[in-house]
Amino acid sequence: MDKFRRQFLAVSGLGLAAFGLPKVLLAQSQSPIRFGMVVPLTGATSQFGATMGRAAQLAAQEINAGGGILGRPIEVLLEDDQSNPEAAVRAARKLIDVDKVVAIGGSYASSVTSAIAPLCWQNKVVLATSSGADSITQLPHQGYIFRTSPTTTLQGTRLAEYAVELKCKSVFFMGPQTPFAQSYIDNITRIVSAAGAKMGGLIYEDKKANYRSEVDQALRAKPDMIILGGYVPDTAVVLKDLYRAGYDGRAMGLSFGVNQKLLEALTGGVGDGTYSLVPSASVDSLAYKRLIEKMKVPSLDTYSCQLYDHVNLFALAVAHAKGDASGTAIRDNIRKISQDKAGVIVDNATDGMKLLAEGKECNYDGASGPCEFAANGDVEGVFFRYEQIQKGKLVTVKVA
Repeated sequence: MDKFRRQFLAVSGLGLAAFGLPKVLLAQSQSPIRFGMVVPLTGATSQFGATMGRAAQLAAQEINAGGGILGRPIEVLLEDDQSNPEAAVRAARKLIDVDKVVAIGGSYASSVTSAIAPLCWQNKVVLATSSGADSITQLPHQGYIFRTSPTTTLQGTRLAEYAVELKCKSVFFMGPQTPFAQSYIDNITRIVSAAGAKMGGLIYEDKKANYRSEVDQALRAKPDMIILGGYVPDTAVVLKDLYRAGYDGRAMGLSFGVNQKLLEALTGGVGDGTYSLVPSASVDSLAYKRLIEKMKVPSLDTYSCQLYDHVNLFALAVAHAKGDASGTAIRDNIRKISQDKAGVIVDNATDGMKLLAEGKECNYDGASGPCEFAANGDVEGVFFRYEQIQKGKLVTVKVA
């Protein structure tokens, strides 16, 4: 062995451990464990995409700064799904086939998640999703799917319960064709009908320049509450058409349709009074407060918090599996690090890995919430924030 090769080995690879160099340097010398993130950086659902990506990258930075996973660094690879299922499938194929990721996080729009989910479980890659459509976890995913966002059944139930709380007597749902539209209608109908209110609904073609005929159809039912199930582009057009038609009842949407991006698309008081149901991050937790401080933002949507948690969950699962960085090992260990009642509660992966290294168990509660999963992969224990557009601004009405 020549002199230069001996010198190289002395400062690289396994030689670092023998020389007692810091864990962070040891991690940098090992091959990375790759996690993919499929996020909407462009397209109709892109309002949270940029911060979702930043939050995932921040989690990776924290883990690598702490020495990685048992000496191996992690690498988070971001792919833009363009808010489009076909683009999402291409992105997932690249992450799985080319980049060899063992887990994928993100997947915000339900149509995107429905498209890529089979690719994941067929390739034994874990998918952590922030989508809501009930059908996602009803698919035969063999345990490879974990959902950190509330289902549409839960969201529809809360929408209906709030309409009843507001004493609405006639409710109408308007939304585009999506994997979740009919679920909203069914669940809202169940609640409001039991309370004695009328219920109607229509599912329309999305991305139209106007929805006047659909609005006319809705107004014939004389609703005192219209629930909007579209994303921002559709919701903006529908609210303008309702305004032009002289509708003076209430309107309510969801966080993917009624948010800051919507306010930027509306003028002249259009949309004022509209309510929004927003899955809430764990805003009182230290994890949330630390995350917004590091990202230098005053507040953060739950979806970005969920991606921060996706990375931490994947990393802790690999650590619990004693370094087995396979999708199957992550699937089999996520619940062991996030809902073990005997485990010490931690809010970041670095602290959790220290406990695991000491032979102790951990229970990860993240920035988005407790991250406890039912048998089908759905998250349990979710809070919502109720907001209303008042004079062009979103104002929190209550959190429950």
